[in-house]
Amino acid sequence: MEGKKTVLIVEDEKSIVDIVRFNLEREGYAVRTAYDGEAGLNAALEGKPDLILLDVMLPKMIGFDVCRILREKGDHVPVIILTAREEEADKVLGLEIGADDYITKPFSMKELMARVKANIRRTSMQQQAAEPAAESAGGGLTINTESYQVSKRGKPVELTQREYELLAFLAASPGKVFSRIDLMEQVWNYEYVGDDVRTVDVTVRRLREKIEDDPANPTFILTRRGVGYYFAGE
Repeated sequence: MEGKKTVLIVEDEKSIVDIVRFNLEREGYAVRTAYDGEAGLNAALEGKPDLILLDVMLPKMIGFDVCRILREKGDHVPVIILTAREEEADKVLGLEIGADDYITKPFSMKELMARVKANIRRTSMQQQAAEPAAESAGGGLTINTESYQVSKRGKPVELTQREYELLAFLAASPGKVFSRIDLMEQVWNYEYVGDDVRTVDVTVRRLREKIEDDPANPTFILTRRGVGYYFAGE
């Protein structure tokens, strides 16, 4: 029988840690905690949790730096950023440095539990998948669905895990238009999305900057105005 999934909470407000821990344990997760950035980074590297809930404003080391260092070390554990700030720049930065998701305080426990479940389920599905090794997406773009790597004209393209998943999903159905809600449900695995469909726009923009010759005039990921996004087939 598979053991419990472990969630690491890195948060300096004990009242938040306590309520989140209670709800996670009630849902069957094992929980570890850290109350500053340095301790959180060490706990992540040594304990290999299945998911990290990571506050931004932490003593000793901010959450963004914790996430950045983990990704630089090749650790792809799902990271959900917790932030009390709603500035678009914070959300973009979190996605840029490799966070899988963010949630803004105050958040409902129902929503947080749904995010945790979705991100852990997505990672488990990815690990179990047995897909063909390499698929040419045309235009010199190659998606390796075994190593989860992308190259363009033979040169590797550095994508975050979420950017890769969005690209692979769209490329699997060239020409088919998906709404933002479709993508949140099928790529992000969310059963309800609220205002966070804007996350799709941010991720598409970041992806275009990495794979398109001219991001302002994309040739791979196109917009069907008023409907959504699609991958242009050959």
